[in-house]
Amino acid sequence: MPKKVAPMNRSISISNTEEARLAQKLISIDSRVKKTQIVNKTINQDLFEILNYLPKKFIDLLFIDPPYNLTKKFNKVNFKEKSISEYSAWLDSFISSLLPCLKSDASIYVCGDWKSSTSIHHILNKYFFVRNRITWEREKGRGAKHNWKNNTEDIWFCTMASDFTFNADAVKLKRKVLAPYKDEKGKPKDWQSSGDGNFRLTFPSNIWTDISVPFWSMSENTDHPTQKPEKLLAKIILASSNEGDLVFDPFLGSGTTSVVAKKLNRNFVGVEVDKYYACLAEKRIEDCEFDQSIQGFHDGVFWERNTTPRK
Repeated sequence: MPKKVAPMNRSISISNTEEARLAQKLISIDSRVKKTQIVNKTINQDLFEILNYLPKKFIDLLFIDPPYNLTKKFNKVNFKEKSISEYSAWLDSFISSLLPCLKSDASIYVCGDWKSSTSIHHILNKYFFVRNRITWEREKGRGAKHNWKNNTEDIWFCTMASDFTFNADAVKLKRKVLAPYKDEKGKPKDWQSSGDGNFRLTFPSNIWTDISVPFWSMSENTDHPTQKPEKLLAKIILASSNEGDLVFDPFLGSGTTSVVAKKLNRNFVGVEVDKYYACLAEKRIEDCEFDQSIQGFHDGVFWERNTTPRK
C-alpha cells in the first residue's frame, strides 16, 4: 500500500514511472567534454569518475556541500566517519582536482558542521584565499540530553584571487525596527515605515539567523536527509555571481543549487551519484518553469525568518 500523506504535506516526491521519465534527462560522461555539453544538466555519476573529464575554467561559482565527517546513509549511498586526517585527505582529493575547472575570479563556498570544519579550513587554506566563515542557524531537532544541541552549520567563503564578484546590495536583509529612531525633523533615520511595519535594510553579515530548514509543509521539501534551503543558496548565488554565470555543485543531492541558479537566471551543472536524488533534482528544475518564488526572498530583499510582506 502507498504511504499515506498528510493533507498539508507539500513535499516533492516522484513515482517509479516519473523517475523513469526524468532519468532520460540525466547525463553521464566518459571522456573530456565541452561546457556546452554539460551546461544546465545533471550528471548522474560518482564525482571521482568524471573529475578528469570536466572542462577547464568553466566555473564562476563553486558550491560544495559534501558529506560531513559522520556516518550517514544517503538513500543507497553510505558515508563512513573518518579520522580528521583521513577526512582532510578525502576533501583534498577532489578539491585539488577541481582547481583547473575554476575561472581566475571564481568564488568557492564549502559547507560543513563543527567537526568537519577543522579539515575544511585546513584544505581550503592550501588553495584559496579564505575570506570568511558563515555560520547559519539550522534550527531543527529536539536536542540532546548529554551535550549542547547542534543547531548551527558553517559555510566557508573563499576566492581564487583578490579580484572577485561580491554583490552586497543584492543580499541585504530586511529587519524589523523595534525601537525606531527619528531625526530632529521627526523623520525616520535609516529605516522605513510601511503597511508591513517598520523596517531597516541591513548589509549581510556572516551570522545567518533567517533561514528555515525545509520541512514537510514547504513546497521545496524533499526526503533528502541534508537538503539545503533555497533561501540559503539564493544568498550565495546572488552575492557571488552575476546573471549568465555558471554555478557548479559536485554533490547536488536533491538539486537545490541548480533550482535556485535557474530561478536567478544563472547557468548550472550538478553532479549526483544517486539516481533517485538526481531525478528529484530534475523534477524540481522542471517545476521552476511554473514557480520562480524563493521562500523568504521578496521584492529583491531577504526577509527575517517568520516575516513576509503582505500580498
